[in-house]
Amino acid sequence: MFLIDTHCHFAAADFESDRDVVAAAAAAAGIAAIVVPAVDVASFAAVRACCVRHASCAAAYGIHPLYVRDASDDDLGALRRTLQGLLAGPGRAVAVGEIGLDFFVADAGVEKQERFFVEQLKIARDTDLPVLLHVRRAVDQVLKNLRRIKVRGGIAHAFNGSRQQAEEFIKLGFKLGFGGALTYGGSTRIRSLACSLPLASIVLETDSPDMPPAWLAGARNTPLQLPRINGVLAALRGIDADQLASATSANALAVLPELRLPG
Repeated sequence: MFLIDTHCHFAAADFESDRDVVAAAAAAAGIAAIVVPAVDVASFAAVRACCVRHASCAAAYGIHPLYVRDASDDDLGALRRTLQGLLAGPGRAVAVGEIGLDFFVADAGVEKQERFFVEQLKIARDTDLPVLLHVRRAVDQVLKNLRRIKVRGGIAHAFNGSRQQAEEFIKLGFKLGFGGALTYGGSTRIRSLACSLPLASIVLETDSPDMPPAWLAGARNTPLQLPRINGVLAALRGIDADQLASATSANALAVLPELRLPG
């Protein structure tokens, strides 16, 4: 059995002291690949360095909606140049991300967020890369822009929309990311979706160091939690954990065609 963590901020400072140790432990635990998204232009170098050092890590480059406030149009140009320069070799891009919309945070600059989202979708379209989507309190607005600007699918990270919205993402070529949130008994909607959606539409993630599962509430999350998250979802769906791991890994490889497993 092997697993793919489709969303982990492994280049973040939270892992500075023990990144090598965690990466080795994750590989030993069957985590075959870790997708590492950037959040702003300043993080591009750290993401690339992380992915060059650790063969299991794969890079995504983008400007997160909550970092758009401090971004400039020059950053969009830097993103385009980075992606065009890293389509092959160490630290190559497997996706554009993390991008999207976040209307949950007050004074988050909705208009600028949407403009940057649209421009990053155009960059993804032009480079023929899938996208890693951040979608919070903005599902319909994200879908509206995806219908206007056709990209090569991707992943709706930490999905928490309705069944109808999930089906719309699936129609557009997206997989839906589930992680630690489904381990909480009170997360009834997320659990219902994770149990009832077609297995072919689901990928797994940790969003480390954030969104810890129930057994780590309040602590740092890591990719090492993915096997247990996989086990929780397998039990909820009433299937074997190996079957779930195999299916979600195949889904991740299908939606991220540039992702390569080490070895």
